[in-house]
Amino acid sequence: MATKVVDAAGEPIPTSSVLMSAAKHIEIKCMSENVEFLKCKKKDPNPEKCLDKGRQATRCALGVLKDLYQRCKDPMEAYVGCMYYHTNEFDLCRKEQQAFENACPLD
Repeated sequence: MATKVVDAAGEPIPTSSVLMSAAKHIEIKCMSENVEFLKCKKKDPNPEKCLDKGRQATRCALGVLKDLYQRCKDPMEAYVGCMYYHTNEFDLCRKEQQAFENACPLD
């Protein structure tokens, strides 16, 4: 596989293919953090004012990636590898997507 999901320390590497593959999970698990961040950005366009909310959203997404990798390593690596190879074209990775979602169903 040309891309990795985690680094040598086991921390997620949030490449586009990793994030696209896990997008549905991140959407569900990090909804409140992302909504709070977007509300903050809408309320105050000064980026400095929303750093804490942004960190919370990022921390949540990285936590989801780490959890998915620990629970579904092989199907996640296959899906991410397909997405990387096919430049994030979902239609070309449906088989890998199905295997990943069967192994790690959306909660």
